[in-house]
Parts: sequence; structure tokens; C-alpha cells
Amino acid sequence: MTQRIEDYALVGDCETGALVGRDGSIDWLCWPRFDSGACFAALLGGPEHGRWRIAPTGEVLRTERRYRGDTLILETTFVTQTGEVMLVDFMPPKGTQSDVVRTVVGVRGEVEMHVELVLRFGYGALVPWVTRYGTQGLRAIAGPDMVVLYTDVPLHGENLTSVADFVVPAGESRSFTLSWRPSHKATPDRIDASVALRDTEEFWREWSSRCRYEGEFREPVLRSLLTLKALTYGPTGGIVAAATTSLPEELGGVRNWDYRICWLRDATLTLIALMDAGYFEEARAWRDWLLRAVAGSPEQLQIMYGLGGERRLLEWEVPWLPGYEGSAPVRVGNAAHGQLQIDVFGEVMDALHQARRGRMTESAEAWNLERALVTHLEGVHAQPDHGIWEVRGPPQHFTHSKVMAWVALDRAIRSAELCRLDGPLAR
Repeated sequence: MTQRIEDYALVGDCETGALVGRDGSIDWLCWPRFDSGACFAALLGGPEHGRWRIAPTGEVLRTERRYRGDTLILETTFVTQTGEVMLVDFMPPKGTQSDVVRTVVGVRGEVEMHVELVLRFGYGALVPWVTRYGTQGLRAIAGPDMVVLYTDVPLHGENLTSVADFVVPAGESRSFTLSWRPSHKATPDRIDASVALRDTEEFWREWSSRCRYEGEFREPVLRSLLTLKALTYGPTGGIVAAATTSLPEELGGVRNWDYRICWLRDATLTLIALMDAGYFEEARAWRDWLLRAVAGSPEQLQIMYGLGGERRLLEWEVPWLPGYEGSAPVRVGNAAHGQLQIDVFGEVMDALHQARRGRMTESAEAWNLERALVTHLEGVHAQPDHGIWEVRGPPQHFTHSKVMAWVALDRAIRSAELCRLDGPLAR
């Protein structure tokens, strides 16, 4: 049975993300991007749709979880009758390949462990061809995808699943590294788990150290900022609204949407939170992404784009997945990309204005885009639209949309006055 949503924790490398349950199971992972097909899709189905579980064989008396300091390194402690182990999960950022690293560390006594690897590409549909690779690896291939598991623990096949039992005494550890690469390229190299852990901790600690918020709630604020950073797509600067698709608005309902897409609205709210904490690098990267994504006629502005700026986000259903706690259908893509949502103009203009107030380097291209958007807004602001709730019915008039149209004009005027930018202020 799928775990509760609140029992999952996120690890990521700023290109994709994995959800790790309290029971030590990775039930969601899309490779190589947030919006790629899932190879672990148990979150929206069952173990047969793909998961990777590492947990004690016997009864678990207590489970504790935490992130290691101000990082995205997850530590899960299992307490059993015979001892205690810690499962350390992370995804190294800035690597030459995409990896998930899992290390079991013996803390006290001796614990018998079980590992179960169920790889199912294409959102749980495709069973890969699994072969041994070298003396300590397994290679799984299905179509364009290749995944290689490296570990000193010997695994064997049972019912299209790779499994193993092993023992971890106090003071010892066992590591597993799972790496993705296109199947037509060379097999990914084995990475050193301890070196990757050190580099990953250093990356997140350095990023966290630049947070300028020092208020009463620094810990939860910084944890929220780390999560927002994890949802950025490093190669392009895009920001996804979530790492998942089809988690329901209500259990058993049909409003199950794909949020692995770059909404302009969501991204601007994310950027304002990051900029308020002193993070402007992400804002610059997103501004450059925005200029590439919306390039062309302002009449063709969309409310959302793909991670690389893709415009065609066709929505389709995944009939072989039953959905989270039976909440069907499971969807990939989002048909709302063709809607008119007038409030988006206000959110974009406000975010770019806040960036200027924060002394972010000015961009002539960005200002030209803003002027074009305002000119286009003059012609559409009085029209009915689909609003912030993206209603899938006839367009309506929404107060929020009208207010945000005013925000767009107000921020354009303020930016022009603040930075002495060229614009038709008299009009």
C-alpha cells in the first residue's frame, strides 16, 4: 500500500528528485529530468510499478528521520531488537551523470537488512533487460534508458526483482549507487559514495550559508528555501511547481494534475521568496530561461512551459497506474498550458521589479519583453479568462485576474521610474 504523502521526503540534484518513504522505499523517481518517465512509480500504484526499498528484515521498533544540517541529505534511523542502523540517501548535484546514493551505516548492535530493487521504466509499464555488469554491478536497459547499480552486496533475481539480504554490524557500512545514462552511450562510471557524500554536503552547506534571513524561524525558513532550490532545473534555470504528477486534490477525486512543469506564476512566487533571502543567482537564471521560453510574439505567451522552454505540453492519461489511493486518472502533461490567465502578467512583472529593487543586473532584453507584455495586456485585460484556479470550463471574469493586471501596469511604471528605463509613462 502507498504510504501517506506526509511520510515522504525529497532528495534531489537540481535536475530531478526522488521521494523516499519512512519505510526506506524510494517510490518516485523520474530520470533524467523531473518531467521524464518514472522508473519508480509505486507512489501512484504498487511495488510492481517500481520502487527501491532498503530496510531491516525484522520488526522495526522505531523510525526517526531528519536532514543532515542545512542540506538535502536524508538520514533515516531504524531501531530494531538487535541494533540500530542509519540509511543515508542523497543525489549528488553538479555531477557528470545522474546518481542516487544510498548507504546503510551500522550504529549499534547488528541488523539484518533486505534490499529490493524493482525497476520499471515508462511510469511502471516496462520491465528492463537486467544483466550483470562486472563483478559488482547490475545493468538495466529499456529503450532509451540505462540504469546501473553498483554495490558490494551481491544481489540476485527473484520474480523480475533484484534482491539481497545482508548484515550491517556497528561501525560498518554498505553502499549502493544507482546511475542513469542514455542507453546508447557508455555505461556510467561507479562513483565513490564517501566522496560524493562529502561533495554533496559541501554544496548544500555553501548554498545555505548565503541565506541572509536571521529571524526567529530561520530553521523552517531555510528548510523551505532548500526545497525550492531543489525544484530548480539547473541546466536551463526553469523551476518546476512540484516533483510529482497526479497527487490528488482530494482522495478518490479526478483533479489529479501534472505539476512537473514551469508555471510562470509559481516560479515568480518562488523567486520572490529566494530573493528575499538573498538568492539572486536563481532569479537571473530564471529570467534568462523566461526570455528564451517566451521569445516571439507576446500574443503567444503561455502560462507554463517545459523545463527547457517547451510549449507543447500535451496531456495524456496513464491507464495502467491506479493512482494515489485509487485517485485516477494519472496524467502526464497539462492541457491548461493553452489557457488565458491574466494574473500571470502581474506576477511576472512583479518578480522582475523585485529583482531590480534587489540590484540585480539590468537586462535590456528583459525590459523589451516587459514592454511588449504590457502592450499586449492593454488589449486583453478586460477579457474573461480561466483564472488562478485554471477552471476547465468557459472563461469567466475573476477579481484576482483584474487586480493582477493592475499590478503588471503598476510594476512597469515603478521599474521605469526606479531605473530610468525608456517607456511611454505619459500614456
